[in-house]
Parts: sequence; C-alpha cells; structure tokens
Amino acid sequence: MKKVLIANRGEIAVRIIRTLREMNIRSVAVYSVADKDSLHVSLADEACCIGPAKSSESYLNIESILAAAEISGADAVHPGYGFLSETPGFARRCEEEGIIFIGPTSEMMQKMGDKAEARATMRAAGVPVIPGSDGPVETLDEVRAVIEDVGYPVVIKAVSGGGGKGMRFVHDESSLEKSYKEAKKEAKNAFDDDRIYVERYIPKARHIEVQVVGDGNGNAVHLYERDCSIQRNNQKLIEEAPAQILTDESRKSITETTRDAIAKLKYGGAGTVEYLYVEEEDEFHFIEMNTRIQVEHTVTEQITGVDIVRMQVEVALFNELNISQEEIEIDGFAIEVRINAEDSGNNFMPSPGPINMLHFALGRNVRVDTAVYPGYKIPPNYDSMIAKLIVSGRDRSEVINKMTHVLDETVIGPLKTNLDFQYYLMQHPNYNENIVDIKFLTRNEIIEE
Repeated sequence: MKKVLIANRGEIAVRIIRTLREMNIRSVAVYSVADKDSLHVSLADEACCIGPAKSSESYLNIESILAAAEISGADAVHPGYGFLSETPGFARRCEEEGIIFIGPTSEMMQKMGDKAEARATMRAAGVPVIPGSDGPVETLDEVRAVIEDVGYPVVIKAVSGGGGKGMRFVHDESSLEKSYKEAKKEAKNAFDDDRIYVERYIPKARHIEVQVVGDGNGNAVHLYERDCSIQRNNQKLIEEAPAQILTDESRKSITETTRDAIAKLKYGGAGTVEYLYVEEEDEFHFIEMNTRIQVEHTVTEQITGVDIVRMQVEVALFNELNISQEEIEIDGFAIEVRINAEDSGNNFMPSPGPINMLHFALGRNVRVDTAVYPGYKIPPNYDSMIAKLIVSGRDRSEVINKMTHVLDETVIGPLKTNLDFQYYLMQHPNYNENIVDIKFLTRNEIIEE
C-alpha cells in the first residue's frame, strides 16, 4: 500500500493523514468547493476536488470519489466516520474496482448496518440483546403484538437508523400510532428505508461501548470499553475510558463476550459494539454495531497506547493483528469533550462563521484533534464540530479537574460554541460523583425533554 485516499473531511481526515505519514504512506485528500481552504487539503500529499459544497454532490458521491482514487492512483480508501463510512454500496464499489477498502467487507457492513439483522446476528453469537421484535415489523398490529410480549415503554427504531433519526419513544397506547407513523416517515426521509423494529425501552441505563478490531480470519481483540452516557438527542457530548461504573468482573464479561462474538463473525477491521448497561441489575444489552472508527476512539488510544487508525490500515493490508489481547492493558483514565460551533443558549443552533480568535490549552496529557486554524471559516454545510479536547491522567477526578481548566483556558471566537456548556457539565456535582445515565441532561433539568 503506497497511497491512501481519505474519503472524508475535517478533523478525522487530518487524524488519518498524520498516521499515514508515520507509516510512510502517501495520502490523497478529497474536498468540496466549500472545503478548498481546509487543513486536510493542505496536509495531504495530493488533493482532488470532488464537487460542490452539497454533501450529496461531493462527500456522498461514490463515483466522484472513485474517480479521484483512479486519477491519483490510490491503492486504498479510508472512509473515516460519517458520510460513506457505513455504506455497503461504497465498500462494494471499491471491491469491484480493486481498491482496498479500509474497513469490513461490504457484506459484513450490510449485515451489521441493518439494525434488525444485527440484533439477530449478535444474539446468535451469544451477545444479550434488548427484548423486542425478531426483525422488522410491517404493520401497526405487529408492533402491538410485540408490545403485548415486552410491555410498555418501548422504542421504535429505524432498521437503517443512526444519530437518533427514525427513533420514537412510546410510553402508552395513546401515542403509539402517531409515533409509529412519524418514525417510518423520518426513516424514509433520512435513509430511504422506512422499515422499523421495536425494543423494550430501558429508561435508566448507561451507554457503554466496546472497541474491537478483527482480522477477518476469526481472530479479534478488544481495546476495553468507553462510557458515552452524556448525550443530547442521542448525540454524544462527553466520552470516558474506561467505564468507571464497571467492576473488574463486569468489565471482563462485557469485553470478552464482545471479542468472542466478533471473532465468531470473522469481522475484519475496527468496530464498536454499543450496549445499554443497567447498573442495578449489572446487565448489558446490545444496541448496535458501528463498522467504522468512532469519533471517540481517542480516549481508547490514550488509555491503551494503541493507534487504532494504524491497526485499521495494517488489518486491511495484511489481514492479521499485530498485537495480542494480553499486550493490551488499561493505563489511567481519559475524557473527551466535543467542541461544536453551536449556540447552547439558543437551543444549540448551529453557529457557522470565521474563527479569528483561537487558543487551545495545550499541556501535559492534553490532546486536541481539530482541523481549524486562525482565520478558518466553519462552513454551514457540514457537521458543526470544531475540535475534540482529550485529557488523560491517573484517575477520573484528576482528569475532570484538568479538563475543567482546559475548557476554561480555551478560546474560540467570535462564533458561538458550546465551550461554556461543556465547562458547566464538568462542574456539575452529579457528573463529578458519576451519577450518570443516558438521560442525564433532562434528569438534571439542564435541558428540556
């Protein structure tokens, strides 16, 4: 592998380019017209414009990206996260064109991307799942039949869902029909797939996810777990590793169960298996699997010392793991907070615009993953993320204290950001005491339901 095209933008494209440099592999950036001044374009060895600002005509345009790969002579494509990263059709087209796709096979992506099929697959592999429908439900009567079995409350989810799209919580019969229709309509609009399935709703739980890497031949390792329970509208705000709520026995159970399942599936590449963890019962239930690198992979890297992007590239190249499970150990604790261009005082409205003031509080055990620079303008066309601030240390209390100071010192302006909001969360007494679940923001009346 001599040259890799990064089919993405922003901080994840910069992150991938830096690892490729360390591996002496040339990089090709792709960019839309709106991103011509982006950092990833400057850092890559080569760059190719793939279309207008609109995502559907650039970063989601498979043929344009493949044309860029052909023109540049790229051996492989790294999809990053978002955009086409979990699109089986993109992986399949790469396979057809003889381009290495740095991720799982299109067949595996299809299997795990279909949420209903993923539930059945993981259940067969020995992973506990939330009680619910065995597959997609076609009618409202079928939904009612599932509810008769599992009881209220339930959550209706899009089979092709993600990011909270096509998801509705139903607490009683009075809102069922309306929620069912809304979920199907939203799923159709977001994914061009209106199929839905039903799960029992667990009102108080944590979001625990396990990072895995498989070689595609039946070998896999886990890189322990993350606690991603602080969320707004099912979007993660703060991520921690390892999950402090787990005992050593619970940690071993969730990580080894996950690793065994990934090995049985002969999964190839990096992936994340997400669970709801019910603390009172010490039980975890499979939610979904993301067949790509995660935004929050950074905290796992900080506590294990493993470069996950490098592992992705090496697995794609050699179909083998260069590290054993016994070599992967937890060292310390890490937190990541996401800094977004949004107005937290105005219902988190996006706040695109120029960055004229920029200062990150860099120091010992502080990592900043970003693609912005003084004078850069956040475009209105894409995700509003500005940077990820990652702090590591000996334990949770030390890291929270340090992150508080990092947030306090960091300056980004004049556009609105969520820096103050994240600073407030770091100081919240219940967050400091680790009294946390996926409804933390509404349960503590920080935002409205």
